[in-house]
Amino acid sequence: MKSILVIMLGAVALQCAAQASERAPVTDARPLMLAALRSANGQAHGLLTGDIADAISKRFSATTPIFIDVTTEKRYRQAGCSRLKLSFWQDGVLLPGAKAPRKQTIEFGINYCLDGMPPKSLS
Repeated sequence: MKSILVIMLGAVALQCAAQASERAPVTDARPLMLAALRSANGQAHGLLTGDIADAISKRFSATTPIFIDVTTEKRYRQAGCSRLKLSFWQDGVLLPGAKAPRKQTIEFGINYCLDGMPPKSLS
């Protein structure tokens, strides 16, 4: 049983490394939000780095990268404004009281424009 767990953890680590190499390193989500607003397909993908990423990983005893996915849920009439969905996720997160590490995801939506402000109208 222990060897299966080691193999599974190794596979997760390899998958994370492959995904991490295809993502832009960022210290916060804002550059990805702007990239998604500018993108024809409304998406941007990154890897959280720096002090914040280190603190989160240390707090939850995780050793895998923190991934960020930004997708456009709705484009508003106002140019450069959309409803964005942000997903932060990490494998190997050990939550307080949990018996084993697992993938943890946090998702939320935000109305955002290229100027950093919310849209004037949601139509």
